Parts: sequence; structure tokens; C-alpha cells
Amino acid sequence: MMLIDNAKITIKSGDGGRGCVSFRREKYVPKGGPNGGDGGKGGDVIFKADNSLATLIDFRYKRTYRAKNGVHGLGGDKTGKSGEDTVILVPLGSIIKDAVTGYILADLIENGDSYLAAVGGKGGRGNAKFATSTNQAPRQAEPGIKGEEREIEIELKLIADVGLVGLPNAGKSTLISKISAAKPKIADYPFTTLQPNLGIVRYKDYQSFVVADIPGLIEGAHTGKGLGIRFLKHIERTKVLVFLIDATLIPYKENKIEDYEILVNELKSYDIKLLDKPKLICFSKIDSLTEDQVKALAKIKFTKGRSKEKIIVLNISSITGEGLPVLLDEIWKLLH
Repeated sequence: MMLIDNAKITIKSGDGGRGCVSFRREKYVPKGGPNGGDGGKGGDVIFKADNSLATLIDFRYKRTYRAKNGVHGLGGDKTGKSGEDTVILVPLGSIIKDAVTGYILADLIENGDSYLAAVGGKGGRGNAKFATSTNQAPRQAEPGIKGEEREIEIELKLIADVGLVGLPNAGKSTLISKISAAKPKIADYPFTTLQPNLGIVRYKDYQSFVVADIPGLIEGAHTGKGLGIRFLKHIERTKVLVFLIDATLIPYKENKIEDYEILVNELKSYDIKLLDKPKLICFSKIDSLTEDQVKALAKIKFTKGRSKEKIIVLNISSITGEGLPVLLDEIWKLLH
């Protein structure tokens, strides 16, 4: 399924129903009093988070959402029926914004979270409400109040415990396919992954966490180069970052540090607070290295950025499974 993570729509709540002008008409009561009922309230427009959804793709095909109008009032003091609400379901992690001002109206994270985005118009009063001691036969009633109409922007930020970041072809897709049931597209060329992939990792007996495979970043991603700028926002909600560095690059001693610095710089340029997250560094594809090359990896030093915690560096191979149990153990420790 293609990930659609941004949408703009128009919403309108229902108009209030019109109040009624009516008088009692009963046998032997030639001059009955006013009995016009009030109009019904217009329906509201409500956004609600639903964990069965994973994308905003539905909003590609429907851009306008309207709630029902309130029914007009009737004689016999009958109030019109209120208009039916329109409930718009969105994935967990959806941010509701005013499309004109850009102001964030709501951040729907938990299943069932809701936001009242447009309130239905109030129904108009019928003539029964205007009767006074000096005006016992009023012939006036109110129109219903118009519903609200507004432009809404919906932005989806994936909710995952762990974010996998790395340059193209670092092995992120292969790793997530080995530690979870996710089946991303995998090939030996850059930008195979064109959208984030989520995988649920089963840990030990009854525990689990969610990993997001973020499409490969390149130098300058935060300015719009490559694919990174579109997906950097999906890292914001993660609790732990795993930096994946291809250990097969040559000359490996310099490139490993350079790759890490590129990734750190892109995250810092997008949002420096990302560097405060607990992090792991993983050298991937070590099955393709000689024993001396693996030993040399241990000598490489990494800058800690803003974090004062010790950086954990691991060697893994998604092909042979080497280091993966240790990786999951370390991730679990950082999460808890």
C-alpha cells in the first residue's frame, strides 16, 4: 500500500434548522396561541483516530466532507431533528491543522482520540419562544445559524518505537525483514525503499515493539535532496534511533565516520532535538568482511552529539543473523 502522509480537505458542519411559525388550531379554540417549534441543530464534523488505518489515501478521492443540516421546526411545539454528525477516521499519528494559518488544532495519537473540528449551527427559535404578555401572537421565527466551513490539512507522522536511519543501501530493509514480519522491497541499488515501512518485532515471549524503516537519507536531505525531506518527520515520534552503516565500503576507516556524520548532520539540520534520542550504531553486512576488517571496526570513534550517554556500537549481519539477538536486547534496554 502506498503511503499517503499529507492531505488537504474542506469540511463543513450542518446548518441549523429554521424555526417554525405556527398557531394552535383546535376545535372551540379559534384563537390558539403560537406553537411553532425550534429548528434542529446542525451536525458536527469530528476527526477520530482509528488504528485500522495506516495511510491518508482515502482523502485523495474525497476532498469535501459535510455534516447533515438540522431539520426545520414544526407546529405543535415540535423541535426539528438534529443533523447527523460526520466522523472522519484518520490513522494514529495524524496531525490536524488549519490549512490557512498552519496552526495545529489536534494531534491524534491514541486509538479513539477525537477532535471536534467544526460545530454545527444552532437551530432557530420558533414563534412559540417569542410570545410575551404584550405580543401573544408573534409571527416571527429565527432562521438557523449557518454551519462552519474551513480548510483542513492532515499530516501523518508514523508512530514507531525505533527508527532505522542510514544512507541508501545500508541494509535497513533487509534488517527489518529479518527481525519482523514486514516484507519491504529489497534490491541492490539506492532508493529501493520509496516509503517508510513499519514492522512489529516480537521480543522474548509476550513483548514487542514497532520499528520504522525510513527511506535512505543523503547529504542535503533536509534541504529537499533525495527522498529524505519527505520522511524525516517520521523519525520525530520514535524513542530510539538505530544508525545503520554499510561496513563493506572501502576505504572503510574513513567512510564509516563520514557516513555517520552525514546522518547526524541531516537529523540536526531538520530538528536538533532528534540527537537527544537514545541511539545505537550498527555496522551492517559484516558477513562480507575479513576478520581483520571486523577487528578494525572496533577502533572507529564516533562523536556523541548532544547526547551524553555512551554510544553502543554493534556489528550485525542480516543475512547470517549474526548480532541480531544482541541488537534486539540493546534496543529493548533503551526502550525501557
